[in-house]
Amino acid sequence: MSSAVIDKRRREIVTPEGVALSFRVASRSARAGALMLDFAILMLTGIVVTVALISIAGGVLDTEGEGASGAGEFLFVVWTLFWFFLWNGYFIVMELGPRGATFGKRAVGVRVASRDGGRLTAEAVLARNLLRDIELFLPLVMLMVAPSGDAGYAGIAAACWFLVFMLFPFFNRDALRAGDLVAGTWVVEAPRTRLEEALSTTGAMRDNASAVTGAAYRFGDAELSVYGEHELQTLERVLREDRPEAMAAVHEAICRKIGWEPGAGDERAFLEAFYAQLRARLEGGMRFGKRKKDKHS
Repeated sequence: MSSAVIDKRRREIVTPEGVALSFRVASRSARAGALMLDFAILMLTGIVVTVALISIAGGVLDTEGEGASGAGEFLFVVWTLFWFFLWNGYFIVMELGPRGATFGKRAVGVRVASRDGGRLTAEAVLARNLLRDIELFLPLVMLMVAPSGDAGYAGIAAACWFLVFMLFPFFNRDALRAGDLVAGTWVVEAPRTRLEEALSTTGAMRDNASAVTGAAYRFGDAELSVYGEHELQTLERVLREDRPEAMAAVHEAICRKIGWEPGAGDERAFLEAFYAQLRARLEGGMRFGKRKKDKHS
């Protein structure tokens, strides 16, 4: 793939914390591949469970008694509920996880993310997935029914209408589904990479003081409590990328949040000290069963 194509898929957003992050929008082929893998997983799981329930139903119906038919109806209800929760719950539960991706998305190296750079919310995941039936499954049904002539002109018109939803990702530069547009999400590349070495424990991370100015940075519990795991991960990414403009923006945002005077010229030492102390606080809380996922929790 040429660099020109890759550059066209690169996006830069500013998070609510003032951090500039760079992403590459997932290609349409990657999204289609992930969807096919997910469908294969759903179909295989559904077939296995269906065969198991048929086997159980066969044993029940072979028995004599008035309860046999009732048991058969109960198993049919179980089968119907299973398919409903499998079809809808799989995508929702997986995308609400820490990776923001189903097994299919993980396999091709993409994930769901919020377009504003914030944390992916349950509302956004629900919205994008509940629209999938309208975007994909109904168009497929109408396309299968319309050529047979059973639905008449109304079926053909409906098929054309739903086809617009099905082909929506091809009509915008970010390959957004209608569900993405409503939910404020997009699918971005999340390539597998070798785990990076842990951030250095020298300098301000160890001493909480700047090697440049000698200033000591110590933060109280109230100041550290304003952020959680999501912000810690964002801060770690900023420190790894080591871009002065990003560090300056984050430094100013944190100072404003905790009520410090920003100053200038010693941003990295400040961020290193804040990162080390915030991480220690969060890890200490986790040992006692307390987790703070983000600044809103």
